[in-house]
Amino acid sequence: MSGSSGGNSGGKKKARIEIIPLIDVIFFLLATFVLFTLSLNTPQGVPVVLPQADSGVERETAGTATVSVTEQGSLAWDKEFVDLNEFLNRLKAYYVSNPEGRILINGDDNAPFNQAIYVFDEARKAGFKKIFIETQVRAISR
Repeated sequence: MSGSSGGNSGGKKKARIEIIPLIDVIFFLLATFVLFTLSLNTPQGVPVVLPQADSGVERETAGTATVSVTEQGSLAWDKEFVDLNEFLNRLKAYYVSNPEGRILINGDDNAPFNQAIYVFDEARKAGFKKIFIETQVRAISR
């Protein structure tokens, strides 16, 4: 035939799946999920040295207000230092807006025990049913 120019006689190209771009996309998705997962466990309170425990479990930060008790006994609500009256006001307001919410007590290892009990007790009086104390997993020594 005089009008055809090319070696492909049928006119159809054979479909191919390029594997290299597919691998790139999969690695990108994997890296995205890893970074997202790492961002889920960022501390919500002020930096404190957490007490160690053997029975710790992963925490879920969604719907959680973090109350930090520092070594000096001062309180912080989600990284913002507050006095006792402001703490009580925020606790009540958080319960009104989120009655199924959780309170996470993020206390320093050397914090006064009575201050952590005060936070726990006030959260219960406000009506919260889910109150947690954040710890770090104790390193196993052999």
